[in-house]
Amino acid sequence: MSTKEPDNEEIAGILRRIADLLDMQDANRFRVQAYRKAAQNIEESDENVAELAQKGAETLQNKLSGVGEQLARVIEEYVTTGRSGQLERLQGQVSPEDLFQKVPGIGEEMAERIAKELDIDTLEELELAAHDGRLGKIEGFGEKRLQGVRDSLAGMLSRSTRRRKERASSKEESSKGEDKPDVALILDVDEEYRRRAEADELKKIAPKRFNPEGKAWLPVLHTERKEWSFTALYSNTARAHDLDKTRDWVVIYYERDSEEDQCTVVTASRGDLEGKRIIRGREKECRHYYDSKS
Repeated sequence: MSTKEPDNEEIAGILRRIADLLDMQDANRFRVQAYRKAAQNIEESDENVAELAQKGAETLQNKLSGVGEQLARVIEEYVTTGRSGQLERLQGQVSPEDLFQKVPGIGEEMAERIAKELDIDTLEELELAAHDGRLGKIEGFGEKRLQGVRDSLAGMLSRSTRRRKERASSKEESSKGEDKPDVALILDVDEEYRRRAEADELKKIAPKRFNPEGKAWLPVLHTERKEWSFTALYSNTARAHDLDKTRDWVVIYYERDSEEDQCTVVTASRGDLEGKRIIRGREKECRHYYDSKS
């Protein structure tokens, strides 16, 4: 990848492309307008936006009109990595394999092996696997490579980790709302997505993975709930295809102000929640949710 920094016109073009895709996928019009307005402001700015981005998202917010925390992070990511996860997701191109290849020491073949054998799809999950022993069991991972990946991830995730700590501290001081949507909210988005996808009411994108014909088959939903912005789509992971769960597992991305994360909703196949929709990793909360409704 070239080390040349993108100019203002290129950065504005990325934001405008994101706005166009959000618009085509029926996202909230105010969100679309925010990206377009920020793109225009960047094109008209006398500031070198790439240089501002190197100083961090807060500098971007302070120096650029119409750029809030979420937009600042999109710009910062593009300038520092040359890629935009937001854009790739909207284009249906993002995959765990692509993401893992951003980590020094992990090539294409290794990234595919990690995604398939560990069934993980975020850098945070990869970092956990690097420390709890799972990654070391993957063929080709010696101690030297494992330590290199740990060190690389520590650097790549340091900013987001710091932001999480700052948000946690701020929440304790100000008693601000939860840093993730509650179970009822996510399950409501999941229900709407599956219902509208089944009724063929949603726009479709052509995912890059497992789609050699480039067919637009993957429905995508953008919706708003209680100040959260959600994007929902069926899981297109290797694991979902292997288990024939592509029409059951739903990946939901959510963001609000400085909060951004994702989760996967599935149908429980065992236990007291069998047959019910649950959020992976939040089973206990889901159990309390269903108990409160009975």
